[in-house]
Amino acid sequence: MKIGKIKFIITALFILFLSAGIMAQVTEPPDPPGGHGSGDDQPPGGSAPIGGGVFILLGLGVAYGSKKVFDLRKKGKDQ
Repeated sequence: MKIGKIKFIITALFILFLSAGIMAQVTEPPDPPGGHGSGDDQPPGGSAPIGGGVFILLGLGVAYGSKKVFDLRKKGKDQ
């Protein structure tokens, strides 16, 4: 049991340091598009809609939580 924990910690630290090295490589950001900043003030990102994605994630979270509650109540009735 102790060896399994040590292997897990070593693997987790290896992955952590490996990912930190990858994230440390900085590149120059691309130039803004030609129409950016001319005339009206355009927001960065092209005003991408995020509302639909937020509602999908909230719905999935509610469904997951409901299933967990259902499973806990079912387990409680069985015992």
